[in-house]
Amino acid sequence: MQNKDLIFALESLEREKNITREDTLKTIEDALVSALRKNLGRNALLSAHVDLEAGSIEAYQTLAVVEEVSNPEVEISLEEAKLIDPKAKIGKDVIKTLEVSDFSRIAAQIAKQVLIQKIRGIERDNLYKEFKPREGEIVTGLVRRFSDRDIIVDLGKTEAIFPYCEQIRKEHFTHGSRIKAVIEKVLCPADLPTIKNDSVLNRYKSAALKLDKGQRGPYIILSRTSPTFLKELMKVEIPELSDNIIEIKGIYRDPGFRAKVIVKSNDNNVDPIGTCVGMRGIRIRAVTGELAGEKIDLINYSDDVSTTIMNALSPAKVLSVRIVDVQAKKALVIVPDDQLAIAIGRDWQNVNLASKVSGWEIEVKSESQKNQEGAEAAALVKNALADVPGIGPKLAEVLTKAGFDSVEKIAKLNPEHLATLQGVGEKTAQKIIDGAKQYLESNAEAENDNNQENK
Repeated sequence: MQNKDLIFALESLEREKNITREDTLKTIEDALVSALRKNLGRNALLSAHVDLEAGSIEAYQTLAVVEEVSNPEVEISLEEAKLIDPKAKIGKDVIKTLEVSDFSRIAAQIAKQVLIQKIRGIERDNLYKEFKPREGEIVTGLVRRFSDRDIIVDLGKTEAIFPYCEQIRKEHFTHGSRIKAVIEKVLCPADLPTIKNDSVLNRYKSAALKLDKGQRGPYIILSRTSPTFLKELMKVEIPELSDNIIEIKGIYRDPGFRAKVIVKSNDNNVDPIGTCVGMRGIRIRAVTGELAGEKIDLINYSDDVSTTIMNALSPAKVLSVRIVDVQAKKALVIVPDDQLAIAIGRDWQNVNLASKVSGWEIEVKSESQKNQEGAEAAALVKNALADVPGIGPKLAEVLTKAGFDSVEKIAKLNPEHLATLQGVGEKTAQKIIDGAKQYLESNAEAENDNNQENK
């Protein structure tokens, strides 16, 4: 190969395959050594060098000078060594220059195959390094082919996997269709064996293994169902998000149907929801149009948990929010009767999305349900108090309305406190308190007897 031809070939690889000249030269040298080893033995000490200035390729074999040769792969006699180097001595090494042109046709083919394999490996490494930092970036490609329900997308430089689990169910693509999606994950072959308990990543693994065996990565996973896809689409249409004037605090989607997005303004003069909606809804409609008509509920962020939960149930109107358990993050929401169906949503969609995006387990009840439950609870309390000696049904109703809704609470009262109720004198008050104490003592004794019998 002439000097200019070699340089031209290296420049072409660097330009078209994004492979540096140094990597290519090293690959050629390693390939030559591999081919030579087929002829000279697996233990032979070989090296090769590509000289760009001379436009030549040279190969060398290092041999130990010995009196009697037992292993010709690594040893040479003194007589033969002197033909290479007149100063050769027993116990020293000589370096023999090999004639590359003497390679057999098979050896040359091996060199070519090794070179092709190594170049492909370098290409794969370069593609991984290029696309791994692009996770979370929106790309556009063409449908190249189908692998069961997964789609293989041509991104130009390489192919990407668009798994069925990352597709919006009501969307359908044909060969040659244009797909806009987000790079959800970039995996290399070494990542696949490490995927174990993650069901989503296992789905990616299954899609990757269905590809042609010749493609050994990188595996670029695309998604249109990811919250990141919605977030990046909004950034394209709403410059204030990219400028951090408005911030997205949470996103949760039922892909293709409904999404809830919590937005916060970092500028008191900017309305986050109005800015995202845009003039006559042009901004949010552009995002919805890309997502197969997916409805987007924009939620105003608040430092107050109750307010955030209330906003998250939009478009339903909320009467009240009660935090049931702070540690378990459980809340009870009361809505007007005509808003219950809206708050829950079709197939519980609205309340489920609100729970996910807010991070709280939300239980929704109508005002009538709350009142009915309150009445039933009051009736139970009243019946329980009526069984206490000295109280009866009428006094039970008076006590319940006054907020004395348990026998334990009544037993701890002072007669003077209880006597302030209408129709209750000091004697009656004392009688009620004594009856409550007696009732608790009787129940405690009965419980002890039951425990003894069980033992």
